[in-house]
Amino acid sequence: MSTAIAEANAEVQTKIVSDATCTFCGCVCDDMELTVENNSKITKAKNACVLGKSWFLNHNIEDRPDALIEGRPATYEEAIERAADILVNADFPITYGLSDTTCEAQRVAMAITDWIGGTIDTTTSVCHGPSGMAFQAVGEVTCSLGEIKNRADYLLFWGCNPAEGHPRHFTRYSLMPKGELVPNGRKDRTAVLIDVRKTKSAKAVDTFLQLKPRSDFELAWAMRGLAKGIDIDPGIEEKTGIKLDALREVVDGMKKAKFGVILFGMGLTMTRGKHLNTEAILALARDMNRHTRWTAKPMRGHGNVTGADNVVTWSTGYPFGVNLSRGYPRFNPGEFTTSDTLGRGEADAALIIASDPMSNFSQPARDHLAKIKSVVLDPKLSETAKVATVAFTTSVYGINTGGTVYRMDDVPLSLRPAFPSPFRSDYEILKAIELRIREKQLASAS
Repeated sequence: MSTAIAEANAEVQTKIVSDATCTFCGCVCDDMELTVENNSKITKAKNACVLGKSWFLNHNIEDRPDALIEGRPATYEEAIERAADILVNADFPITYGLSDTTCEAQRVAMAITDWIGGTIDTTTSVCHGPSGMAFQAVGEVTCSLGEIKNRADYLLFWGCNPAEGHPRHFTRYSLMPKGELVPNGRKDRTAVLIDVRKTKSAKAVDTFLQLKPRSDFELAWAMRGLAKGIDIDPGIEEKTGIKLDALREVVDGMKKAKFGVILFGMGLTMTRGKHLNTEAILALARDMNRHTRWTAKPMRGHGNVTGADNVVTWSTGYPFGVNLSRGYPRFNPGEFTTSDTLGRGEADAALIIASDPMSNFSQPARDHLAKIKSVVLDPKLSETAKVATVAFTTSVYGINTGGTVYRMDDVPLSLRPAFPSPFRSDYEILKAIELRIREKQLASAS
């Protein structure tokens, strides 16, 4: 009997989590079916793409301390006290990251930055920051991914590679799916890709235009001219590497579309021209509405970078790089963006949430970050966590923690966690830090 009981206890306990959300990339697909064994390991991720499968199946809870203070194991309470001391006593504190955590945690990070008069910035500043600047300059003709699926019969991909960066975008949202007004799916759609190199996405489209590097701005303005019936200087061919006849053919096709969308990536936003490139693309979409219905959307990378932009925007009026030291928000990319404030050696304390700037910032920025006091929240012992004064081990949003995230089209979605984590969530830790900061501030004021 004892052997039978032992065998029964050894049986694997399995549960299915339906309609789970993948937070790996900005597509935030919410149709996952996860198989969880023993409430501690995901063994199957139905409907996930290759990136999503890696995200779910490789997730393991590491055997780490709750927190580290200067490299030594510490309790959450000790770490929260030290983190609050660092932030409340800083002269120029910065908050950075936020793209891989929930909106609930982002709101608390925003509140902490406001309380301490700091500067808040998201990873947008090093990816689609130019898009945020362009939206404020010229506006945005927008739509949801659902509208693209059900209506779009002409797709123009610019400076992005969905086949490798957003694998389910083609199959679930844009190129392949059958929609209400495009019942035959791919057969009802025309797709064009503009990029500086022939990626895997080029194989999936009807027309590939290989652009000379650093000439996106000129090409976009040439297309705007063609959209308005203006004769374009043939010299545009030498500048962009694209034949004028091919460009005319694309613009003529855009005019004939019933519903078109420009989907642009970092190949457009982070090359020469930056926000001016995005302004030209957004203006092109606006110009095309003189002929038919056109929209434009950025292809966002991190799972909740769109949520970070939304939270900072509804709190301050600006999407990233916002300084609150004067008691009101000031927005100035280049002055208040994190890579710049660190590179110039201005910040004296940092709160880094779900991000790893030590792996991708410039050397001067990394050198300064290593010198100042920093508080890092991350499920992994990242390069940034290794140099942190206080490093919290956190649970993973979407897998261990619920909450709200925004898809790349600004649609909010709720998370369905697969199994719990022994570590606290970003929200819980940040809320405790905020409470301790307020207690310290009130005590010093009395």
